[in-house]
Amino acid sequence: MLTSYAIEHATIDDLQEIVAIYNETIDSRAVTADLEPITVESRLKWFAEHTPDRRPLWVVRAGENKGAGSAIEYGNPVIAWLSFQSFYGRPAYDGTAEISIYISSRFRGQGIGSLLIEKAIAACPEIGVKTMLGFVFAHNAGSLGLLSKHGFEQWGLLPRVANMDGEERDLVIMGRRANSD
Repeated sequence: MLTSYAIEHATIDDLQEIVAIYNETIDSRAVTADLEPITVESRLKWFAEHTPDRRPLWVVRAGENKGAGSAIEYGNPVIAWLSFQSFYGRPAYDGTAEISIYISSRFRGQGIGSLLIEKAIAACPEIGVKTMLGFVFAHNAGSLGLLSKHGFEQWGLLPRVANMDGEERDLVIMGRRANSD
């Protein structure tokens, strides 16, 4: 597990690294429905929709110890990110948000996804989110397992809604109330 890290609000300067991590997942056909790499320019509007007080976009940076007795520095590149995205765009759904997590291939399997989900759950009351959703391909066992581990349950199944290179894929809707009600 990653032992030294910082989770920070993303800045526009992080967008290139956010896009690079996202693009790493496209070829797997397991994480995103995009079939070709995206560009920084295509994500500017998406980035602007995130605000620290309502729909945060967080980045994770690995810490680096510069030697005995020195402080840990977190100016390293982005290794993962989590976003809260408004659901369905209508006022009655303001308390519901979709979360997305993307982790650089070099850092997967080290507990970063759990760190981000735990932070997201804890932040929900202050950002006004009562319900979190995750939209996950049914063949993405890793993401389904991660969400299940943190109390998400399957709330829906959309069979064969995505065409990935001629193969139809199911989409699972995972949901969780931010608190225990």
